[in-house]
Amino acid sequence: MRNLTFAMNVSLDGYIAAPGDDLGWSAPSDELFQWWSDRVGATGLALYGRKLWETMSSHWPTADQESGATPAQIEFAHRWRDMPKVVFSSTVSAVDWNTRLVTGDAVTEITRLKADDEGSMDIGGATLAAAAMRAGLIDEYLMVTHPVLVGGGTPFFTALDTWVDLDLVETRTFPGGVVLTRYKTRG
Repeated sequence: MRNLTFAMNVSLDGYIAAPGDDLGWSAPSDELFQWWSDRVGATGLALYGRKLWETMSSHWPTADQESGATPAQIEFAHRWRDMPKVVFSSTVSAVDWNTRLVTGDAVTEITRLKADDEGSMDIGGATLAAAAMRAGLIDEYLMVTHPVLVGGGTPFFTALDTWVDLDLVETRTFPGGVVLTRYKTRG
């Protein structure tokens, strides 16, 4: 069975995007950028909600062709394009770059995908991850916490009907006071 990880940058007050979908507070250091790139390179399948898909697909497919692109950005762009992806949306009409579109029930499809044994899966996007959280499908929560309070926006966690007990399995500090914490669900 595949492992499903919800991994995102998060503000200290728990948001993955500030009001207006502002992500400016989460600019990574070179070390953190390389960590995210290595994670993308090792991900067996990435699951995206519409908003995160639109953000990523508006930049990374051609980022390696921009003047001034760094070797790290070029590497990330190649890894991102090559990584198998599934986009869950009822409004997106077409996807590209090694991506499949799912317009039906996300929980049903994620449950089916978890039953495969073809490597790890990452899920990104608040609405999609919230549906998987409420359905008890997430095996790991990986938060890359930036030392900033944004005061509102899109929360990392959704409201749940029951507690989810977690075990801390990894911590790491990055430049600028950024801290990675990774938790596995118990049970």
